[in-house]
Amino acid sequence: MILSELIEDLNISKHFGNLNHEVSGLSFDSRRTETGHLFIAVKGTIADGHDYIDTAINNGAVAIICELLPEDINPNVCYIQTADSSDALGKVASAFFGLPSEKMIVVGVTGTNGKTTVASLLYYMFKKLGYKVGLLSTVCNYVDEEAVPSTHTTPDPIEMQSLMARMVEKSCQYVFMEVSSHAIHQKRISGICFDGGIFTNLTRDHLDYHKTMDEYLKAKKCFFDNLPSHAFAITNLDDKNGKVMLQNTQANKYAYALQTSADFKGKVIEESFEGMTININNKEVSTHFVGRFNASNLLAVYGAAYLLRVPSDDILLVLSTLLPVNGRFDSIRSNDGRNAIVDYAHTPDALENVIETINQIRRNSQQKNTLITVVGCGGNRDKGKRPIMAKEAVKGSDKVIITTDNPRFEDPSDIIKDMLDGLNETQKNQVLVIEDRKQAIRTACMIAKQGDVILIAGKGHENYQEIKGIKHHFDDKEIISECFK
Repeated sequence: MILSELIEDLNISKHFGNLNHEVSGLSFDSRRTETGHLFIAVKGTIADGHDYIDTAINNGAVAIICELLPEDINPNVCYIQTADSSDALGKVASAFFGLPSEKMIVVGVTGTNGKTTVASLLYYMFKKLGYKVGLLSTVCNYVDEEAVPSTHTTPDPIEMQSLMARMVEKSCQYVFMEVSSHAIHQKRISGICFDGGIFTNLTRDHLDYHKTMDEYLKAKKCFFDNLPSHAFAITNLDDKNGKVMLQNTQANKYAYALQTSADFKGKVIEESFEGMTININNKEVSTHFVGRFNASNLLAVYGAAYLLRVPSDDILLVLSTLLPVNGRFDSIRSNDGRNAIVDYAHTPDALENVIETINQIRRNSQQKNTLITVVGCGGNRDKGKRPIMAKEAVKGSDKVIITTDNPRFEDPSDIIKDMLDGLNETQKNQVLVIEDRKQAIRTACMIAKQGDVILIAGKGHENYQEIKGIKHHFDDKEIISECFK
């Protein structure tokens, strides 16, 4: 593709060199730059692409997009200066791959919890309705039927636009995608034409990156601020930040709620570990999902599908057949009557919701069973939530085992110490500390009796444990299944 065509939508300060270069590919990592590439120098959180412009040129780059022009200009290379390289990267990637988002209906889902469930259920619903569909999510990306392993909640712009181009090739009509706060702040979604946006909730997470809850909120809100006027924006009115998200959007505004009046109103009628019956806009539907947080997720799915012109009865019919997403309140039952729940809950709010859901079902059953919670916290992430996670676990559980999650480059014992700092001396004496996660899960299974519930929180769908930069195979569900045999 010709360079001049790629940069048509960019706000360019100045340029030097030939704009008629033929561009064979894009890169923002100089190590991946090849002959004929356009290199976009992006200021990252760890490294600044401007420091690697010469390396990119040595590797074959014919053009550079940058915010700061280098002192030494190579006469054989075209330099394009812009105020925001991150924004330019998304737009250039979209242009390079043929503006794929403009050829499909794209709906983004953002929020602290529920993104994966809502986006995935929309994908499976529209597949069941007979459409070709794409999915970009934490668990896995899908190009219609083809599964593409995912490395980030929201891929980098080049990978994302490439996946969307493949979706267009496969004749996908819809794309449902998770939109993380990192992706919004880093402008990874620049260049995507959204037709809809969904807000799930906002609770403490990622403060290692955003620093304050206000900055975290602003990142989420920015997604809705930039939605076009033809799009829809659906918010959760049960969340105190729900209305904030829609304050400045040009999109058509809608809301869903369990606790107040809304366009899409829900009420939980009955629930057990096998599922729940909910009323949505005065129509009842039995589902395989458990918990009020999932009732909220189902309302978001219903609302989006309705706004995408699917008849209400068709939506409810499909909702009744859908199954929980891998690692999201995944229920496993042993032959001797022990229950295990594997859930991705890795924020205080998510952990509180899962525990409260389990306890509500226990209260309804009126059985004297025990809740044993196994929980840890990830390394090199928001340290402030660690003591809160331990507090939530102890507050709602009968027994707690504190263990490791993904320690990454931190010492697991330091992470566990941070968690224990949230407990008083009496509470500390009541918890078990087992650093080895496999042993922690096995111990929970050993002490559980018939009817008891074991909650394994934090990793959900993940099939690895990251230690010192290496991902070792580790699957909570596999270990539970082994124990239950």
